[in-house]
Amino acid sequence: MRALSLKQPWGLALQNLLQDKLRFALSVVGVALAVMLILFLLGLRAGILRSAIIYFDNAPGSVAVMPAGVKNTSAGISQFLPRETADRVAAEPGVGRVTPILLMMAIPEFHGRKEVIKLIGYDVALGGGPWDVSQGREPQADDEVVLDRVLAARHDFKVGDTFNVAGRQLKVVGLSSGTTSFTGSYVFAQKGLVDSLVLTPGAASMLLVTPMSGTSSAELVATLRSIPDTNVLLKTDLMANEQQLVAGVFDQIVILMVVAAFVVGALVVGMVIYTATNERRGEYGIIKALGARSSVLYRIVGLQAVVSAGLGAGVGVGFAYAMGWLVMTARPQFLVVIGPSAIAITLAAGFVMALLGALFPARAVAGLAPADVFRR
Repeated sequence: MRALSLKQPWGLALQNLLQDKLRFALSVVGVALAVMLILFLLGLRAGILRSAIIYFDNAPGSVAVMPAGVKNTSAGISQFLPRETADRVAAEPGVGRVTPILLMMAIPEFHGRKEVIKLIGYDVALGGGPWDVSQGREPQADDEVVLDRVLAARHDFKVGDTFNVAGRQLKVVGLSSGTTSFTGSYVFAQKGLVDSLVLTPGAASMLLVTPMSGTSSAELVATLRSIPDTNVLLKTDLMANEQQLVAGVFDQIVILMVVAAFVVGALVVGMVIYTATNERRGEYGIIKALGARSSVLYRIVGLQAVVSAGLGAGVGVGFAYAMGWLVMTARPQFLVVIGPSAIAITLAAGFVMALLGALFPARAVAGLAPADVFRR
């Protein structure tokens, strides 16, 4: 017998899928929702990781000098570098500029609601403050702050309003954009204010160092490591440490939800393809009786799954972008970043869903005995 041509499997696959258009549409939607959840979770994770380093991504310097044993700031810093350390760093060869930063984690109450803030004490002349003051100005006095715009909108704070932190009344003189983070919103103040709050005059949580022209960051790290009671590292390594800490908290939850969405998508594909295949069991028996190899039957069932999952994956990507936009509009503190790599991973997951969903129906068809069909 002459084997079936490649065109016939495509035709049979589409015919089977479109036999019940409602069922086919529901299968596409089911896969789309699974893909949407996977892509949205990956985008949310990427946004959380990006927000974890938003400050360092915009802060000056390429080398960070931290207290000994400290390698990240996400959980706050309880150790401080004395003023003498900053002077010693500034005197080292190859150092162009030293920017001392004093970080204080605080949980003030705004209108009966607790908020986590990261109070950054900095010297306006040296940098390290807000990189985008969308309204107002930078602080000039020890009772003035620049407040994150998203946090301000959440509590209806405007330029000129005041609030209390650790018993100090602070005046909002500016609003900053792009300074919100999943781990807390950034608030910027003169370093003298934060000095008085943490009772460490002249100290710093970290020193952000800019190399002199002609000195590489790696060379400067090697030079500064001779300074006692410090941990010197590239700022990029500090940022990687920040992301690693945050990822350790969220990754297990994200992975479990992604796996659950993947399993649901594969089951949806499998149930639809199995039902469509079972309904046309007799036709498959006739095809096999006419000389079609098992590979042709596998191809027919596989094409059904690929079409169903492929359309669902494409629709799911659109759903994910819409979901991300809705979340960021309703809750601007959550950043959803859907990049090309996440889309590629999700589309690959959709393809694997199709293969797994087609596995059982395809095996059932391949093992079909034509004689059994004709006896019925």
